[in-house]
Amino acid sequence: MALLHSLFALPFLLLSLQLHTSSCALLLSLRHHHNTLHQQRPMIHANQTNCALFVGTWVQDDSYPLYQSSNCPIIDPQFNCKLFGRPDSDYLRYRWRPLNCDLPRFNGVEFLLQMKGKTVMFVGDSLGRNQWQSLICMIYAAVPQTQTQLVRGEPLSTFRFLGKGKSAQWFCSSRTDYGVTISFYRAPYLVEIDVVQGKRILRLEEVDGNGDAWRSADVLSFNTGHWWDHQGSLQGWDYMELGGKYYQDMDRLAALERGIKTWANWVDSNIDSSRTKVFFLGISPSHTNPNEWNSGVTAGLTTKNCYGETTPIISTGTAYPGVYPEQMRVVDMVIREMSNPAYLLDITMLSAFRKDAHPSIYSGDLNPQQRANPTYSADCSHWCLPGLPDTWNELFYTTLFY
Repeated sequence: MALLHSLFALPFLLLSLQLHTSSCALLLSLRHHHNTLHQQRPMIHANQTNCALFVGTWVQDDSYPLYQSSNCPIIDPQFNCKLFGRPDSDYLRYRWRPLNCDLPRFNGVEFLLQMKGKTVMFVGDSLGRNQWQSLICMIYAAVPQTQTQLVRGEPLSTFRFLGKGKSAQWFCSSRTDYGVTISFYRAPYLVEIDVVQGKRILRLEEVDGNGDAWRSADVLSFNTGHWWDHQGSLQGWDYMELGGKYYQDMDRLAALERGIKTWANWVDSNIDSSRTKVFFLGISPSHTNPNEWNSGVTAGLTTKNCYGETTPIISTGTAYPGVYPEQMRVVDMVIREMSNPAYLLDITMLSAFRKDAHPSIYSGDLNPQQRANPTYSADCSHWCLPGLPDTWNELFYTTLFY
């Protein structure tokens, strides 16, 4: 195949602004254990017992959810299940309890004060956007009167907690200026994808064009996975480039491994681990095929996907509830080989239990005809907000500050 030339420039950012008044809140102390940040299997201590954050069980807890969708200024229609008619609410009232301990309660004011003047950036696909919006909602619920600024763009969107003002409380000696930026950078493959002579080229060995925007962040959280499996009209590329050669297709796991290794090498070469904390979100499981996640599937099974599911899969120890994603084995292997390993936020198994937490047909992206045919239109990959990504962020909060 002839060598392809020239690149498309990235689109300009589209801007919008949202302002609110601000308030001051009491700062509570947090324990800092950042030296554990790069462990592959994070452990914290509780009652002299090792606490495995990513092994445990879901328990009902009526103090959840941590916010209401109607009170959050940023939830996309794709994730806003209550707004678009989801009738049940029990899926909102579950808390993740790790083995031998409980997670610390998320505190949005503490998050802002600990991250004062800093930038948190989520980089990846729509699951990363799911988590980005969740974190903003969780913080906003704690400081609803705080001045904020939203800038939506492509590939970069930012939400800033500006936070001006004084509290009448005696313990607030001065106004609270948070200056915290929480961004989302859309890069579903992490590596470059260019348009050349009308063809989309996925460059498995290049990151730099994307990476220019990542270097200045104080906390980076990456994810990828789902787009590598897309076929047909959903496939996001026409050719893959590897070693100067072009391929219409190749083994998808091999392509993922090459792409993540490129990302890992870029992080090792370009990110100062003493200044910037790097996370990688584990593969978010989908529930599109009950044969992959139902135990004891019977001939009378009527469900075709996550539609109509209202309860989690019951946790049975450390057994994965279905078919373990091969993509996660690739992610784990590559991260372990890094010189300065990213912190693997291993949400894969705990999320696999939550067949009840997807938007299904309760999404603003569907028309009435699509809603009437849940067999084909139910979204079983993304997650409702409030919902499961809030737990991802409770774990993110714990590993950042404890």
